[in-house]
Amino acid sequence: MKLQQICKKDQLELKEIYFDSVASIDENIYDEEHKFAWASQAWENSEFEKSLLKGDGLKLIYKNEIIGFGTRYPENRLSLLYVRGNFKRRGFGTIILDSIEKDALNSGINKLFTEASLISHKLLLKRNWEIDHKEKVNIKGLIFERYKMFKIL
Repeated sequence: MKLQQICKKDQLELKEIYFDSVASIDENIYDEEHKFAWASQAWENSEFEKSLLKGDGLKLIYKNEIIGFGTRYPENRLSLLYVRGNFKRRGFGTIILDSIEKDALNSGINKLFTEASLISHKLLLKRNWEIDHKEKVNIKGLIFERYKMFKIL
């Protein structure tokens, strides 16, 4: 297993990982309609593209396959953190998150921010992130709850 910097040629595969990760969420948390609206952001949201192309990102490679990735964009914001559905809950997200936090600290960033889903906020809380507040956002006409969070590094 190894971590590497994301490069431009990874973009399509990272979008596929994002889509797979969202699609694999338990329907008791997000129904199919919500998951499709969320997953479509990989192709419809320009901020997603900016995060991949302009952000500071890492991909996790396991057995010669990219299984997850994370990005900071702008530099003080955790913008993306996703792992393929069949690799979830095995510590891979934590590996990526720890490296992103370490890279941020080494870059002189002492506080990170993010908007976390109902899923990811649990991982972040375990990693000593704090909730600033809960908010609702509209994606493709559907309401999503998420958490504005931060961590002092």
